[in-house]
Amino acid sequence: MQISKRIVLPSPVPIRTRAGLIACVSALALFFSNATCSATLADTADSAQINAKTTPLTSTSDVRDCDHPSHQTILNKTSIQSDARAYWLNRDFIQWPGKDQKGTFALYASVSGKLRIQKGLPVSDADLRISTTAQAGALPTDIRQRYKFIGEGALLRHSLSAQTLANILTQQLILVQENERGEVIDFTYVQIAGVIDDLYQTATEETKLGVTVTASSADGSVRASTNFRLWAPTAQHVSACIYKTGASHANALLPMILDKRTGIWASAINKDASGSYYRYLVDVFVPGAGLIRNRVTDPYSISLTSDSRRSYVTDLQNAALKPAGWDQHKIPERVKNPTDMAIYELHVRDFSINDKTVHPAYRGKYLAFTEPASAGMRHLRALSEAGITDIHLLPIFDIATIPERHCISPNVSGGADSLRQQATINAQAGKDCFNWGYDPYHYNAPEGSYASNADDGATRILELRKMVMALHQAGLRVGMDVVYNHTAFAGQHPQSVLDRIVPGYYYRLNAQGEVEDSTCQPCGNTATENRMMAKLMSDSVRLWAREYKMDSFRFDLMGHQPRAVMEEIKAALQTDNGREIQLIGEGWNFGEVANGSRFIQASQLALNGSQIGTFSDRARDAIRGGGHGDNAAAIIQNKGYINGLLQAADASPALLNNTVQRSADMVRVGLAGSIANYVMQTADGQTKKLSEIAYNDQPAGYVSSPAEVVNYVENHDNHTLFDINAFRLPLTTSHEDRARVQILGLGLTTFSQGIAYFHAGSDILRSKSLDGNSYNSGDWFNRLDWTYQQNYFGTGLPPEKDNARFYSIMRPLLADQRIKPRPQDIAMSRDAFRDLLRIRSSSALFRLSSSADIQQRLRFFNTGPEQNPAVIAAHLNGEHLSPAHFKAVMYFFNVSKQEQRLIIREQQGRHFQLHPVHLMHGAGDQRIASEAHFVSESGSFILPALSVVCFVELN
Repeated sequence: MQISKRIVLPSPVPIRTRAGLIACVSALALFFSNATCSATLADTADSAQINAKTTPLTSTSDVRDCDHPSHQTILNKTSIQSDARAYWLNRDFIQWPGKDQKGTFALYASVSGKLRIQKGLPVSDADLRISTTAQAGALPTDIRQRYKFIGEGALLRHSLSAQTLANILTQQLILVQENERGEVIDFTYVQIAGVIDDLYQTATEETKLGVTVTASSADGSVRASTNFRLWAPTAQHVSACIYKTGASHANALLPMILDKRTGIWASAINKDASGSYYRYLVDVFVPGAGLIRNRVTDPYSISLTSDSRRSYVTDLQNAALKPAGWDQHKIPERVKNPTDMAIYELHVRDFSINDKTVHPAYRGKYLAFTEPASAGMRHLRALSEAGITDIHLLPIFDIATIPERHCISPNVSGGADSLRQQATINAQAGKDCFNWGYDPYHYNAPEGSYASNADDGATRILELRKMVMALHQAGLRVGMDVVYNHTAFAGQHPQSVLDRIVPGYYYRLNAQGEVEDSTCQPCGNTATENRMMAKLMSDSVRLWAREYKMDSFRFDLMGHQPRAVMEEIKAALQTDNGREIQLIGEGWNFGEVANGSRFIQASQLALNGSQIGTFSDRARDAIRGGGHGDNAAAIIQNKGYINGLLQAADASPALLNNTVQRSADMVRVGLAGSIANYVMQTADGQTKKLSEIAYNDQPAGYVSSPAEVVNYVENHDNHTLFDINAFRLPLTTSHEDRARVQILGLGLTTFSQGIAYFHAGSDILRSKSLDGNSYNSGDWFNRLDWTYQQNYFGTGLPPEKDNARFYSIMRPLLADQRIKPRPQDIAMSRDAFRDLLRIRSSSALFRLSSSADIQQRLRFFNTGPEQNPAVIAAHLNGEHLSPAHFKAVMYFFNVSKQEQRLIIREQQGRHFQLHPVHLMHGAGDQRIASEAHFVSESGSFILPALSVVCFVELN
């Protein structure tokens, strides 16, 4: 290492003198009479060596800074605006992709951010110059693997000690390429995640980030304390602002001390400060902005005041935060294997905002679930009794875009095909009370808009637990939809948290150092390949399971997470809770991490053997047709197996072999659980493994276990099944047949091997008035009617932003009363769906737990080039499987509008009869009991039009 002038680097520890300690104690005395300051007096000799020019400028904050109206103060603005094209790979190496080795390379540092750099001139106003040497030879294997995506370029090495390196990482740092005269050829900021991960490896072992409260013991052996711990290794100074309430001025400024080993700033109060609030003052250099004092909440906040202005101090084990019986209440033990799961995906606000049987103050809130006599809870209990095991809640962590105080509910009205409704909603979209919630703010805190009092940090904790307990008492496990792949905001936005504490670390950056946003524009993609972002995700999931008794998790865009991290989380949950907590997620392969470019992803094709489930689009697309992003023509023409493909083939016989039979094969892929090694006969007459069948550019069969596949035909994304059918079914389709087509779709999901997943309201023909993306469409387009009188089709043209290109098609559809279902159609669909669930629950044959069982017990009939493409026929062998409860099962899907007679010679002389559920009084599809039957002599099965029929052979 060469340094241009003799200087000792400063320590970022803020309190270096006795005067600092006195100031600390004085500030605390304003609020805590018995507080102690955890700062320690620094070595005097060390302090004396610090050159005044490199001493941090930011140790002058006082309690008044806590109440400044801005989210940040610029202490010293930088003049250098540059990208960040270089990567600090670990503590030893820096690589500058695309850069040749011409000239020399040096790092320049400035504590205050005053560097002046211009091409063609020497660098000025630097506190430090650190020489580097060009490095030949290979990088360590782990580093080369981690940074395989960055490309070749100048590889540089320095010889800084770990402590020196930690010090300069708190400063403005620019990597400069110079000529022999010391003039700048090029310069760039440096991406720092790699070096931080190397320097602070032990930080991942810390278990108590955030606030920790300890109460006094009865015998006095343990004194009460409140501890604050924030990981901020690049900060120059950190303090905690303390507030008695969520709205009061700060009472104290609590200095914090840096643990140089972990990068964690900490301080403690000898008092149980539960019920108070806090936020941090973090003085940190922000590339391109300068030295900034950020007023920021805790990324480990466990609760907050309204609109997330301040973090809440409490202990989640406090008895006052637990409903009566919380610790003792029983979690339903309904899921022995992941394939036992039948999930109902539900939004907290949707569930009750439209339910007049719920107390007005509880509508749209957590507490709506605590009213057992409400129409909504009666519906959920009926589903539970039929076979739904889990309620999966759309995000309930702290959400950035729902006002927690004074949100509005717009007064909406208009005709069936009117523009008025969407205009009203668009005008109020930023102020109303609705959003799906895929815009995280604080991962560990419950959302306040669902609480009866968002101002009180305790209320949301208590009421969320009451909701979970109420669902458990209804026999339903509770799952969370979690969104760790991005946050709503990054950078220095007022609602950014992570980037304002450790700039440039928590987010995945592109080659220019800009935050990637492939998962959500203009959100920021988090970098869970970085140690402390992975830890935050893991700690968060574990907290929700431990403190709120969550039973399963659905990971949004899980393919953007490393498989290794997901597997570590799964193992940790088992250890923490003594029970398996299932993980499922969206395994889509796209964006900057696609095809394993940065790490082995938790994506569809990369999770074999993990027992982590991914949503399968194979059968989904075959069943309903088309795909995401259909244009105006395709949304009608791309018909699926249940909603018009067969009828189109009647008009064009060439489609029969080229399209319909292949579509039927893809439906069978789903019914077989997408098991890669499952073998069946395909439409071309060949016998193939499912992995040998093409689905676009991927294998159709891709999992090694049915626990690794989630089957669905509708969820919150895209059009509901009823709405996509409205586009694709002929206008002359009867009300009854529309309901029957809905049941065909839900039945294919119900009988598919693997995990079954259903969107709330799909059982009652839910419509969003053709809205294809209702994430911010307000209550109006997201309503549910638990009285079963209507499904809200034809309640106005949906919001223009995502739907305008379809308006010319939508208008006549929405106005057509032939499409809108009647109450009796909704009731039929509701009851038929519950029958399907009962059938699934009646036998383990529908929920086989291994690929070997599926290969051994599931067989498809009516396959190959001579098949009747209108009928899917499957046989399940129950011999020597006691939970099967039947010797054998035959199930059928007839997607034709005509009765079908299917002869299966292998079943001649057998003794099949209708499943008992079909024969129950009040069965949903009354036709089956009277019209479906089996003729043993010929092996013939007679199937009503548009029907799902199950036959069983008794032991």
